[in-house]
Amino acid sequence: MIRLPATLHIGRPPTVEEAANPDATGTVTTPAQTASAPPADTADTAATKPGLRSQPTSGPQAVDGARADGDGQRGASAKAASTKPDTATKAGTTTPSAAKGAAPGKTPAKGALPTEAPARGSDGTPSATTSNAAASGPAAPSAAAPGKTPAKESDGKPSTSTPSATASSAASGPAAPSAATPGTSKDAATGKTPAKRPVTETAAAGTVPVPIVRPASAPSTGSATSGTAASGSAAGAVPVEAPQQASPMPAAAPPTALPAPPQAATPQVATEQAQPQQATPQPTPGKPRTLGGRIGALVASAPKWLPVLLVLEGLVMYILALKVAPGPLRGVDPDNIDGLGLISALPATAFIAILIMIVSFFVTVAQSTDRKFLLLFQIAAITFALHGAGALVATAPRFPTAYIHAGFVEFISRTGESAISIDARMGWPGFFALFAFVTKAAGITDLTPILQWTPLVSNLLYLLPFVLILRQVVATTRARWFAALLFVLVQWIGQDYFSPQGFTFALYLAFIAILLRWFGRVEQRTKPIPPKGLRKLLGKLDAMTPGELANTGTYRADKLLMLMMLLALFVASVASHQITPFMMLGVVTAFLIFKRTSLTWGLPFFLGLLVLAWISYMTVGFWSSQIGAIFGGFGRILQNIGNSTGDRIEGSDPAHALVLQARLGILVVILSLAATGLFRRFRRGVFDRSALILLCVPVLALGLQSYGGEIGLRIYMFALPGACLLAAYAFFPNLPADSADVREETVPLRKRNVRFNPQLTKKLSVVLAACFAVLFAFAFLLARYGNEKFERVTTGEVAALHYVYQHDKPSAKVLYLVPKTGPEVTPTLPWGEKDVELVNFGVQALVHKDPTQIADAVAALKEQPRNSYLIVSRGQVSYLQLNEGFPEDWGTRFRAALDASPDLKRVFSNEDAALYTWKKFVRGTEIPEPQPYKGRGDPTTPWTPVGIGALAVTWVSLFAYEVIRLNGPNRARKTRKRLLFLAVPAFVVALAVIIERFIYIAQNN
Repeated sequence: MIRLPATLHIGRPPTVEEAANPDATGTVTTPAQTASAPPADTADTAATKPGLRSQPTSGPQAVDGARADGDGQRGASAKAASTKPDTATKAGTTTPSAAKGAAPGKTPAKGALPTEAPARGSDGTPSATTSNAAASGPAAPSAAAPGKTPAKESDGKPSTSTPSATASSAASGPAAPSAATPGTSKDAATGKTPAKRPVTETAAAGTVPVPIVRPASAPSTGSATSGTAASGSAAGAVPVEAPQQASPMPAAAPPTALPAPPQAATPQVATEQAQPQQATPQPTPGKPRTLGGRIGALVASAPKWLPVLLVLEGLVMYILALKVAPGPLRGVDPDNIDGLGLISALPATAFIAILIMIVSFFVTVAQSTDRKFLLLFQIAAITFALHGAGALVATAPRFPTAYIHAGFVEFISRTGESAISIDARMGWPGFFALFAFVTKAAGITDLTPILQWTPLVSNLLYLLPFVLILRQVVATTRARWFAALLFVLVQWIGQDYFSPQGFTFALYLAFIAILLRWFGRVEQRTKPIPPKGLRKLLGKLDAMTPGELANTGTYRADKLLMLMMLLALFVASVASHQITPFMMLGVVTAFLIFKRTSLTWGLPFFLGLLVLAWISYMTVGFWSSQIGAIFGGFGRILQNIGNSTGDRIEGSDPAHALVLQARLGILVVILSLAATGLFRRFRRGVFDRSALILLCVPVLALGLQSYGGEIGLRIYMFALPGACLLAAYAFFPNLPADSADVREETVPLRKRNVRFNPQLTKKLSVVLAACFAVLFAFAFLLARYGNEKFERVTTGEVAALHYVYQHDKPSAKVLYLVPKTGPEVTPTLPWGEKDVELVNFGVQALVHKDPTQIADAVAALKEQPRNSYLIVSRGQVSYLQLNEGFPEDWGTRFRAALDASPDLKRVFSNEDAALYTWKKFVRGTEIPEPQPYKGRGDPTTPWTPVGIGALAVTWVSLFAYEVIRLNGPNRARKTRKRLLFLAVPAFVVALAVIIERFIYIAQNN
């Protein structure tokens, strides 16, 4: 036996340089075949793995085909082909010849191990195996297996076989027939692949042992050659198998019809070839001994550990950049925040850290394997960096409106009821009641930590249902995870603070995830497409490949449980927020119209009646005197758009105007990418109905009302899931691979005349996606924290209001500064954290750009009773400067003018806020009692009891109908029909009573 180097020049004669220096080029010259080494009719077909192509066998070789098996019988190894349909065979591949030494009906000799079934060729016929063994005793006869036909190549032509020389070894007894095991080499006793290590083979007893070292580091291409021989005299020896790479056959190799008679091998050949193996033993390849080898192995395994290292490094760098004391390239000084917001005060190391984390994400995404937990951790780290920046920098919970929500929670926890007369938001108390129960049960009295970290926790919670939504779409791994990253990068709305909107948005995402996962429906068009018109276009869309996965194999009990969960999520949203239930109802209805859910039309009527009943019966104190405010914006689409866009980008500060324009820029870019992704999926014959529904349904809310000028922001927020998914298709539009063996993406379904290199386009797509991700990340910091100058809350402002809470018995009033009086001006201060029924924040004090004009503010304070305070805070002053053009030093000069006034006295002061009250109140004025709050003692109508009964009958009937329908569309038809006969008239009566309540109560209040 000879040792073959790792590199061979196969299929062509060596060049002059290679022949002159074989060691440098890796080329070896095999000895010519002599009479002492007769040719053997061995078949050489490659047993390839899935996805690998079989290689043709080499030409005549002297000793390479011989193998020494465990007990010393050195037989020629047979190579069997086991190709799959996707395996292509090159021209010149040899066909399997008849087996030698394995006649039918013969059993292997004692000590021989069982072998695997013979492999089959590309045409499906079993490939014959050959074995040649020479022994000192009588040689075993060789016979061809009957019924064997030559294998054919992939093009249908029969292939030719070539003789290969084998070296025979002497044995003490008759040679047993040897069988070749196709496929990879495995241990015959355990069935496992042996470890890669040098194998030393020796001859049987009575012969000179010749050690042969096989290189363990030789790569395996999927074709393996193993020969097994049994000897009666040498018992206990274990046969050793090793993979052997097939080499191409020279074109001039003549076919051999019959094998030559076996002859004894010349021992000098094996001895001469084995001696160099003993002189140069191979090192163990498991652990590199040299420093260069270790570095090379570390670099080769970089895709596994580099993303983890990068994201951890970026995360630590980001925390240190924001939390350490301000200094060069580190720390955040709040005094440096200007009209651009927090981004103007962030150190350069914070941007570098975000860039590192994004690069880490795309290094992982670019790999062919789906490392789910690592990708989810990387997105969570990026979420922490972007949405947790405010919590890391601020000394107190940011966003003033969060404090009034905490006050509602404190009121419900203290009194056990809600009061819509105090605030209209108390008419939807579900969110506040939930946290009142949790905090009281846990003994939590200070909500400051909850307010501080709610934005970060909310965005992390949003990821869970959104990832479940992404699992239900037909998309590649890159598209899904990039959509999840986009969802984090462009969610700058700022409704994730401690609010009912942030809470119900998580319920909305969970609602959509349940609809797609447990009640999804995919039915591709089977009937013929109409010849022309709009029906032809719709028919083509129906015939496209669905972009969603169908729900299959779900048990009825699971569906019933998830249906109840669906209803629970909707009820929680109805009791907590005004807009979210309409978004849910719109999505369900659109899914039914476009046949993307297995639920019935009874569900939207069930849910719609829930929304109307809650508004009609539970929020009378809000709408009884404000019918015009509720329905005033109905149908005024252009006016609502103007209130949500143009009116919100007005401002006097140039830097702050840039922030507001950047928000609109993000909207334009993400919608443009969504349109591009939809077009690219159309080009591949895929119609993503669900993503298009999630994008378009929220836009219909423009026809309802302006929602205080914020309806555009809410529409953008609810359209983000569909927009991010379609935007990811702009970079990765291909369909996923068909099997687990093929990790790469498929080519487009629609063929084009010009097709670029797929490997190049995939790399460019990843690079472009990474560039857009970096752009969105930095734009997020500008858009999300652009109002940080007045949205952040300082400890001094909180302390000033705590002084008011300590002196609000029996009541108190707080006057806040406004540039113009009006009903829609919200105080820019942390108001209402405690005693929401005792402290009144409904009085405004008019101020002017000239800080010395304090007459209007003093007059407003003079009109109020005792325990009334005029507050001047940092947040109010910053808002006036950025949005109304007040001078930079206006706050300091205004406080100085108030201090100099003879009618006012300052009762509390720090660098962030000051409280002023009237120095001498009019004699006889007393502190008034707080305004009594009302619970559910609302006006009613005579038909109200009838409406409540009709509601109950309708809900029970529709729910029973939906539960029975879970068994299938053909189950219990008569029962379902009877339920409909009961539900329809009850629904009409309930709806009529709701309309009657709106008309009657509005006219009498």
